[in-house]
Amino acid sequence: MSDTLNLLIDLIRRESVTPNDAGCQDLMAQRLSNLGFIDERLNFADTQNQWLRRGQHAPLFVFLGHTDVVPTGPLSAWDSPPFEPDIRDGKLYGRGAADMKGSIAAFMTAVERFIAKHPQHHGSIAIMLTSDEEGIATHGVVKVVEVLQQRGEKIDLCLVGEPSSSTKIGDVIRVGRRGSLNGKLTVHGMQGHVAYPELAENPIHSFAPALKALTEEVWDNGNTFFPPTRLQVSNIASGTGAENIIPGQLEAQFNLRFCTELDEATIKARTHAILDKFGFKYDLQWRLSGNPFLTSQGELIKATHAAIKSVCGYEPLDDTGGGTSDGRFVAPTGAQVLELGPVNASIHKVNEHIDLNDLATLSQIYEQILANLLA
Repeated sequence: MSDTLNLLIDLIRRESVTPNDAGCQDLMAQRLSNLGFIDERLNFADTQNQWLRRGQHAPLFVFLGHTDVVPTGPLSAWDSPPFEPDIRDGKLYGRGAADMKGSIAAFMTAVERFIAKHPQHHGSIAIMLTSDEEGIATHGVVKVVEVLQQRGEKIDLCLVGEPSSSTKIGDVIRVGRRGSLNGKLTVHGMQGHVAYPELAENPIHSFAPALKALTEEVWDNGNTFFPPTRLQVSNIASGTGAENIIPGQLEAQFNLRFCTELDEATIKARTHAILDKFGFKYDLQWRLSGNPFLTSQGELIKATHAAIKSVCGYEPLDDTGGGTSDGRFVAPTGAQVLELGPVNASIHKVNEHIDLNDLATLSQIYEQILANLLA
């Protein structure tokens, strides 16, 4: 078996369900310490973060990844135990195989091969890992970036190993992501008997027309790189469970995935303006998961396109779809950021897997990107 596959098997065996790292970062340090990387742990709360850097000169190229994985779900639904890697039909099965321990294994061995060939490479190489990407992401990369900025370490180029590929390895790279803004709305009414509605105030009835207005609002029309912004309601709760009681309040949760045509302040102002039209009492709490970011051009995109063309023989599609990633914390520093990783069809599912050929190819692509930028 290849070094990349052996490393991935070792990583999957470590039950690093978020926010646990389960020794994955120790393994990275063991492999890279003899290659001139300085291992630094920047842990916050229950999150383990690792900053491995080789060199002190610009440009600083960073591989960004997360060692945590999502819970397995029902073990009985898996064809093999999720933390006992199993190879069958040319694929490796296990939790984290595609999201994103496969990428970590691929860029680790790519770095090792690149340094063996180019020990005096230009610039600097770093690897940033966190155990808090699949969770609430409050003590992970966002905190590490704050530390780096405070001491003047400037990331120039950042490749995130998120599973970006659609049907074959390297067919899609993420050059940006939409922002994500969450709202928790509480509509206040007055509880009462359903037979005496004049003595009560039904928050469900009050909110219904506002809900229609929020979901039909044209927030923007998108642009060349992003689709239009959309508001989606994820949860609504109201009532006591009794048939004869008008509830006293309603709670609703919603999310806006927004593009670069909007910003957080504008969305909040427009949302409050819509709600205020309907005259009911409410409280609204906001939580920003991340702002949109975009790397539309630059040497990182050029190097990545060239590497995929060289290794795979085709050009990738530049895309901004999907959810959020830790790239949203690095992009505001001025770094060029993109995402390139395995096929994403099985991520977060039972029987998560990665194709063995894809794993090897991904490591070759990563190595070629390094060669294109730093050799």
